[in-house]
Amino acid sequence: MDLFAQAKAQGIQTEFLDGQGNRRVTDAAALKIILDALPPQAAGPLVGHPLVVRSGRPSRTELPTARLPVEWKIVADSGVIANGESSDHAIDWPRDLPLGIYRLQVSDAATTEDVPLVSAPERAFGGEFDRCWLLAAQLYGIRSARNWGMGDFTDLASLIELADHLGADGVGLNPLHALFDDRPGDCSPYSPNSRLFLNALYIDVEKLPEYQLDSETREALAPLRAGDVVDYVGVAGLKWRALRSAFAAFKANANPVRQQDFDKFRTERGTLLSHFACFEVLRHKFGKPWWEWPEEWRQPDDARCAALRQGADAGEIEFVEFVQWTADRQLGAASDLAKKLGMKVGLYLDVAVGVQADGFDAWNEQVAISRHLGVGAPPDPLNTAGQTWGLAGFNAAGLERQSFAPYRDMLRASMRHAGAIRLDHVLGLKRLYLVPQGFTARDGVYVQMPFEALLAVTALESLAHRCVVIGEDLGTVPEGFRDQMADWGIWSYLVMMFERDDHGSFRNIDHYLTNALVTFNTHDLSTYAGWRSFGDLKLKRSLGIDPGESDDARWHALAMLDEVLRHSAIDRNDLYSVANFLARTKSRLLAVSLEDLLGMVDQPNIPGTVNEHPNWRRRLPVPIEEMTSTVDVAALKAATHERSRAAI
Repeated sequence: MDLFAQAKAQGIQTEFLDGQGNRRVTDAAALKIILDALPPQAAGPLVGHPLVVRSGRPSRTELPTARLPVEWKIVADSGVIANGESSDHAIDWPRDLPLGIYRLQVSDAATTEDVPLVSAPERAFGGEFDRCWLLAAQLYGIRSARNWGMGDFTDLASLIELADHLGADGVGLNPLHALFDDRPGDCSPYSPNSRLFLNALYIDVEKLPEYQLDSETREALAPLRAGDVVDYVGVAGLKWRALRSAFAAFKANANPVRQQDFDKFRTERGTLLSHFACFEVLRHKFGKPWWEWPEEWRQPDDARCAALRQGADAGEIEFVEFVQWTADRQLGAASDLAKKLGMKVGLYLDVAVGVQADGFDAWNEQVAISRHLGVGAPPDPLNTAGQTWGLAGFNAAGLERQSFAPYRDMLRASMRHAGAIRLDHVLGLKRLYLVPQGFTARDGVYVQMPFEALLAVTALESLAHRCVVIGEDLGTVPEGFRDQMADWGIWSYLVMMFERDDHGSFRNIDHYLTNALVTFNTHDLSTYAGWRSFGDLKLKRSLGIDPGESDDARWHALAMLDEVLRHSAIDRNDLYSVANFLARTKSRLLAVSLEDLLGMVDQPNIPGTVNEHPNWRRRLPVPIEEMTSTVDVAALKAATHERSRAAI
């Protein structure tokens, strides 16, 4: 079988039209690397793919090639929960299966297949609200009189109180995933060490009862608090020293109530937490990527981890767990505050599309995550060279082999304290654009994913956690994708900047979907002030980046914005006018960014840059304590009154 035939058999699309309408065919050398990096996958002759059974809907599988009779059984950890036999070339699946993920074993006279079976709710959790709005912020950028030079979970509580005062029903945040404690300068929240755990730098150390602030640390905080960009190296140096001090005090004289809660957390997070703690200790010990570690540690092993916990590294392992407990409980306290205030959403958290290849998730899950391949996007009008994000993503064969447990674990961790989550690049649930090492983004391929099964698992966890799921469905979207996503109750993500017709006219208010989050921009796009002032175009050109838009095109866009606002009887074109336009749409969630409310020109991130722009480092110009006197509260409340808690 040649490379291209082999690729087709494994669901790899070797040619496609990119976002600019150009036909692309995969380079054979690139395809060879991709095939070698992915687990072998061959559909069986009977069912051939993961099976999904939805509550309230009939489910039937045709078996045209089966040699009758066919026997089947559905197996859970506790044993067989259903079985049967068919003398027909079809099976009608039971409608009363309890929700969950099982293995389906199907046999005819010639073969036996074993595939995952997902018994899913009809739809994901839909939220218990009509229309509301959220205050969106980059948590690291929050400035306050008391934080240590970057926003923390106590600032998050203040943000929640601010949002409540403004009439919002929640706060939207950048990803809070764990990064690398020894590489604090690698601060992109979208390039995590692990999506299963939290970034410890968001901990408010002074909230720990075991910690006492010393004079040396107090003096070192002054320059960190004064800077316009986050000094992650400086912040990390102080925070990790403080966390170690608090842990030492905790071990020396643990409060029984706190010790009990710590033990409870360790039980809650189980094997994943134990593996994460061991991984972090090993990573520091060996000082190199995990695939270069001694052979016995290149795969997670429960017995070896248990032995490590009993040896000289026991204290370090417990310290990692102590830090994660602290972060989890502080984030949980912020979530509880939102509930206490009656917010209908609370925390709206972002989930990165992949992980760093040398991080915990890639080590812990080597079957379902392909570390040799980077997730990206083909060329499109916004990024004419395409994108490589340097992140390892899930692969279909590995997920199916493990009954989607790694994906499910990621969802559970993300939904733990959230009322809504956004799946970054949700298109990756249907197909991932993978770029092999040594090739540009133009040489990637689309690899098909088990889309319906992943939607079913998403709906299953969404309902269990009562968490709305929003899919970031921007870019080159396959035909029928949004319809299938909507059928499962996964919401769309509508960015007004992109909601324009072929002539550049902005779509009217009645264009926007009901089950969607609507916003003017994103963290990767210009702020409103930057957009109106052409600041984003000027900055990109100064960095040698093609902005993908001319000044004339921007003038036209501004005129088109004025036109759609006037059509809606909105006479002005300031930020509050745009917020009012979006607030009138039927979309059930609206996000308004703090950067826009403060009139900031620079955007949080410029894709395609690393050190040329202070990505993920920019601090807000106004401390949280002064927000209500800086933001035009009256104008904001007037703009959002149709969906504001203040109007109830």
